[in-house]
Amino acid sequence: MGKTDMRISLIVIGKTDAAWLREGIDVYTTRLARYAPFNYIELADARLRGKPSPAQLRAAQAPILLKALDGIDHVVLLDEHGKQYRSIELAHWVESRHARGIRHLALVIGGAYGFDESVRTRASEKMSLSKGTFSHQMIRLLAAEQLYRAQSILKGEPYHHE
Repeated sequence: MGKTDMRISLIVIGKTDAAWLREGIDVYTTRLARYAPFNYIELADARLRGKPSPAQLRAAQAPILLKALDGIDHVVLLDEHGKQYRSIELAHWVESRHARGIRHLALVIGGAYGFDESVRTRASEKMSLSKGTFSHQMIRLLAAEQLYRAQSILKGEPYHHE
């Protein structure tokens, strides 16, 4: 398997509710597919009765996420405490994962309350896209755009202007 064969997935928990976000995500996922095998995966959210606590929600989402991560050799949680990269640094980060022989790289966006410890344990690393706080739905679009920008930088295309 060559380095261009690395599959990239963006895995999210729950539906993308806003049509404008969905439309933007679709634009970037279509563009990304030109560079590498790419999947945008929306997992069904956990169904809980009553008003569950944040910890109960994270615990209920964990088995759903862990099942989706089965067979993925490099899992990156998008997390406010993760490492931040400028766009060019992110491009080099993606390129270095290719060079290391990673077969399937997955960026994972959790629910509104983050990740259960069992999911954190499964992760290879954590990444943050911003010091600002965005909704877990909006970060989906930002992640797709940043992955596309990284790929366009690696290909020397004019999308990114420094």
